[in-house]
Amino acid sequence: MSNREIYDNIAKKISKVTTHKYSTSFSLGIRFFSRAIRPSIYGIYGFVRFADEIVDTFFEQDQEKLLTDFRNDTLDAINRQFSTNPVLHSFQMVVNHYNISEDLIASFFDSMRMDIHQRKHSKFTYDKYVYGSAEVIGLMCMNIFFNGNEEKITELNFSARKLGAAFQKVNFLRDLKDDYKGKGRQYFPELKKDTILDSQSKRIIEDQIEIDFNDALKGIKKLPKNSRFGVYLAYQYYRNLFNKLKTHKAEDLLEKRVRINSFTKLRLIPLVYYREKTGQFI
Repeated sequence: MSNREIYDNIAKKISKVTTHKYSTSFSLGIRFFSRAIRPSIYGIYGFVRFADEIVDTFFEQDQEKLLTDFRNDTLDAINRQFSTNPVLHSFQMVVNHYNISEDLIASFFDSMRMDIHQRKHSKFTYDKYVYGSAEVIGLMCMNIFFNGNEEKITELNFSARKLGAAFQKVNFLRDLKDDYKGKGRQYFPELKKDTILDSQSKRIIEDQIEIDFNDALKGIKKLPKNSRFGVYLAYQYYRNLFNKLKTHKAEDLLEKRVRINSFTKLRLIPLVYYREKTGQFI
């Protein structure tokens, strides 16, 4: 093994560790992808996670400059096909190998920058934020799942976006307390300034998420074997989390963060396996 191959492998491993440390739910789904594509999915998630940390954690720093530097370093890594930052090196390998559009990357950074300056969203800025922060991640993954099959990628473009949107909106509901009380952010344009979230607004939001989930499921059924089970498992995890969130009153979500315990996550595996193998997607 050459020194370059050793460096590439170290970069991939760091992206994998990053994913495992930050997200047990996504890590669980990725473990059921084919071995050939796992490093590339880790490469995307590691990149996304590091950028997200800039705007969500390091408030004492000049976040605008940090994000600008990170974006410039990302584009430089893609153009050079190399970076001294292992996470960016891992990501550029994915971008260059699968010809991922830089437009998707630009939209992602646009959304990250909104987190620095935007505290409340209109319908327009909300849709733009969800697209850049979540939907483009699904579109990046589609390039990996179908490895250049543009016809299939185009066919499932809508469903991939809807899955990313559903995941993000569920996260918004789950993290409502931290986003509002901790970071001063209101993502949902339906939120009212005086009560933040009431039962009427919550129902409207839940109806939107339900539609996103239903549209996403249509595409999951058509994914290739290298990824279908893993994506469906992540879908079912978020569906379970969403169903649990629906049982809580609106005011409760501002006081606590709803979770799915590890036992429930593991219990989903055989159930999802049976449904995926028998084609009983629900």
